[in-house]
Amino acid sequence: MAAHANAVQEIHRICETPGCSENAKLQCPTCIKLGIPGSFFCSQECFKSSWNSHKQQHKQAKAGSSEVYDPWPEFSFTGRLRPWPTTPKRPVPDHIPRPDYAEDTQGTPHSELSARGSSQIRVLSDEEQESLRVACKLGREVLDAGAAAIEVGVTTDEIDRIIHEATVDRDCYPSPLNYYRFPKSCCTSVNEVICHGIPDKRQLENGDILNIDVTVYHNDFHGDLNETFFVGKPDDASRKLVNTTWECLDQTIQHGTAFSEPPPK
Repeated sequence: MAAHANAVQEIHRICETPGCSENAKLQCPTCIKLGIPGSFFCSQECFKSSWNSHKQQHKQAKAGSSEVYDPWPEFSFTGRLRPWPTTPKRPVPDHIPRPDYAEDTQGTPHSELSARGSSQIRVLSDEEQESLRVACKLGREVLDAGAAAIEVGVTTDEIDRIIHEATVDRDCYPSPLNYYRFPKSCCTSVNEVICHGIPDKRQLENGDILNIDVTVYHNDFHGDLNETFFVGKPDDASRKLVNTTWECLDQTIQHGTAFSEPPPK
């Protein structure tokens, strides 16, 4: 059962319930006691509707040290999702070929930056096209392995572990790893996170939507793909968002339309 939120004097904050843009008038009393920043809501109804997700912040604070995990203290969050602690970067076996940024201290993709300076579109040979197809096929297999692990209570860090192992098992390098110092082997974007979310120890909850973005590096080519999944039973708005996006993509592919042009009517 949700606790009651305390009234606050500040009314210039926005309610943290997704989809609500009302001025916040209440603050979670447990968060105040635990020193958790934010946690503002416009009404008891919004507070109670967010309770199942919101109380995870309490568990996180109680399970950890006295300090709340907050890697971006100056960032103004637009929804109720918050970052959780992460695990160390996973190692890649030495025998697996890797892109130039893999060992760069800043993760700089030097070959990519060089290619950006050219206006010429490179035409791949038949052999190169086949290598690209193989990389994409392997990427699909890896994404399917990660998707099979999705369920309520699983952390995105666990999905990252599965994807990392599936990648190296196929003699591929997980392309996101150390790309501009990205710390994980895939991207997991939950709910309001638009893209390139960092896998962490937050447990997936019933009704979440989760995008998994996988890229594998194999034989000098990157196979890049992503897909969005439902966790448990989504609400109608989430189902409509994901299904409509999928239909738009599918129709564009069927018509063979350039991205710069509208599809034929």
